[in-house]
Amino acid sequence: MEGRVLQPKLIRLDPRLPTSLMSTSQPNSPEEHLGHFYITTPIYYVNARPHLGHAYSTIVCDAVARRKRSQGVKTWFLTGTDEHGQKIERSAKLAGKSPAEFAATISNEFRSLWDRMGLTYDDFIRTTEDRHKRGVQKLFSLLKEKGFIYKGSYTGQYCVSDEAFVEVPPGAPCPDCGRITETISEENYFFKLSAFERRLLEHYEAHPEFIQPEARRNEVIAFVRSGLRDLSVSRTSFTWGIPVPGDERHVIYVWMDALANYMTALGYGSDVPEDKQRFADFWPANVHLVGKEIIRFHCVYWPAFLLAAGLPLPKSVIANGWLLFDKAKMSKSIGNIVRAETVLEVLGADALRYFLLREISFGHDGNFTFEALVQRYNADLANGYGNLVSRVVNMVHRYFGGVLPEAGLLGTPEISIQNDAALTIVEFNTQFEAMDFSRALESLWALVAAVDGYLTASAPWKKPVEISEENHTKTQARILATAAEAIRIVTALVHPILPESTAKVWQQLGLGNLENAAKLGELKNITWGGLQPGTRFGEPAPLFPRAEKDAIERMQNLENENNASAVTTAGGSEASGSPILSEATAPPCEAKVAPNQAETLAPAPEPEVPCAPVVSAAATHESVPGIAQIGIEDFAKVELRVAQILIAERIPKADKLLRLEVDLGYEKRQILAGIAEYYEPEKLIGRKVVIVANLAPRKMRGLESQGMVVAASIGDQGAPILAGFLEDVPLGARLK
Repeated sequence: MEGRVLQPKLIRLDPRLPTSLMSTSQPNSPEEHLGHFYITTPIYYVNARPHLGHAYSTIVCDAVARRKRSQGVKTWFLTGTDEHGQKIERSAKLAGKSPAEFAATISNEFRSLWDRMGLTYDDFIRTTEDRHKRGVQKLFSLLKEKGFIYKGSYTGQYCVSDEAFVEVPPGAPCPDCGRITETISEENYFFKLSAFERRLLEHYEAHPEFIQPEARRNEVIAFVRSGLRDLSVSRTSFTWGIPVPGDERHVIYVWMDALANYMTALGYGSDVPEDKQRFADFWPANVHLVGKEIIRFHCVYWPAFLLAAGLPLPKSVIANGWLLFDKAKMSKSIGNIVRAETVLEVLGADALRYFLLREISFGHDGNFTFEALVQRYNADLANGYGNLVSRVVNMVHRYFGGVLPEAGLLGTPEISIQNDAALTIVEFNTQFEAMDFSRALESLWALVAAVDGYLTASAPWKKPVEISEENHTKTQARILATAAEAIRIVTALVHPILPESTAKVWQQLGLGNLENAAKLGELKNITWGGLQPGTRFGEPAPLFPRAEKDAIERMQNLENENNASAVTTAGGSEASGSPILSEATAPPCEAKVAPNQAETLAPAPEPEVPCAPVVSAAATHESVPGIAQIGIEDFAKVELRVAQILIAERIPKADKLLRLEVDLGYEKRQILAGIAEYYEPEKLIGRKVVIVANLAPRKMRGLESQGMVVAASIGDQGAPILAGFLEDVPLGARLK
């Protein structure tokens, strides 16, 4: 396939989505790359274990890779972990581990989960591997030799959370993540990014498919047109990274380090003939699939590095949206993480794959809830595809001894199903190649519904009185042969998305091993008539047992149990997951903003009580009748940590609020606390306090508060007294 896909009028493509994103050729790629396909996930940062957001990106790449292989295209699918940087060094220290031990633990979590899910990656790169280090140092040296890297000094703001330099005043939050930036001043090597402003814009213009979807393309173009400054590409304030060749006081900037993985995994920097050949075969990449929040790094810094090195640019960088839980982005800092393992345990991997690709319009944000997952599973898989397969296979066994009969002369209903199937094949293929997975599956399930309706209307299990036994048998044969062939087509098309279930269906249809069929090219050009009369069907077996009402509760309980027994790692991340929080869990002292409040000029209302959990010194179970008790699993949801106040200042026109900047050891945060009437700001600086670290961020007075300070409430007026310690307690320590 080359160029853009021609779209028949019947096909409905979202104009906001790109078409033919997976083309195996592009004007800047050598001819020898035709017939090869290389797709990459982002390499995942090891500050926390994987959640559904990570799984979504990797499932998309796996589905694309499976389909490409089934089409006879030599495919390479890469994933892995990004393990260097200041954040990891700090998190490891807090956890009492070396950075290498800390990174290995989380990296193994990712790889183990991908294996459990049956993902067919060809390579898993770790940025701590020698092969990666060798390639990164080669790239750095090459850019330096070509005059694109020079030594200087940098003073400015750095966001440790994003591992990014940002243009904000000292003490200001990062414009991307909202966390407080740090002022750094150190000797650095710089990359001449400013020299590539024009060349980047020319490339975007010449290759509109390079950045997708259109919204992200416009975002990047606006960023570059605003002017590019030279980029610091080394650090001396920490050591956890790849040393600069010949100047090992410096470590290479984590984003230059991380981005190079796409080449080092193929063999860039290696002298081994097999590695060199792999790099020649698959570079440049066809698709870098990334989260939309890191599009700038991949579409500005990465192509600039490659242009400077004289290397081909990737053919496309495609940004998927965020996976939201109850309409909030999944984030360990917010605490609304959902683990893929929870869904695997209750409904299986195929259910998760189907839901994510069917429910979410690729390229846009998508919402995940357990309720929506179960509803989609029952409607489309249990009652739809699974039920249809069960009905047909069972009837072939019942009426024809498990051997597919000859269809005989087809009538109008059968011809209609054939025509529907032919149109579905075209529509599904086109939509899938455009990575519009949701509409591809919608079109395919329309065929499932049509066949199911045809089967119900034809009712082969009923024999009309006026029809002879012989003619009724012929009618049954025609109906079941038609339905079975339609199932074969659906199964072949959906195989990249439902690999485990379709393999079972293929065996029930008597067609053998589906993976072997895919490797042999039997799924390359699907047309009507592939299921031959006389084929002996396999034994019927359930595919998608209906999820009962308790499935949602079971998944919720699994998340809660996981949180209660989680082993806390550094940075507040949970080795086994994080609690699920929703709007209902917001603290009552946080100011709520009405839906239309943002449209007015009125300031947000000031909280009437201190933004800290208040416990009356006189309050006991006896003095407060009926006080609610909680179990250990409820307490385990609250993450209390030790922090030190670095900055304390009053907020204009907010008499009760103080803006605090606190240091948790592994990161710095901004917290708004309603204690201004009781504490002088200057006397709080340097004080160690207890904060609720996993509280969802809230905005008040236009500022974001990332946690709560814990205080007791004393006296009739409820004066807050900050919780503290007599002993010297390290920053970031968790209270249990």
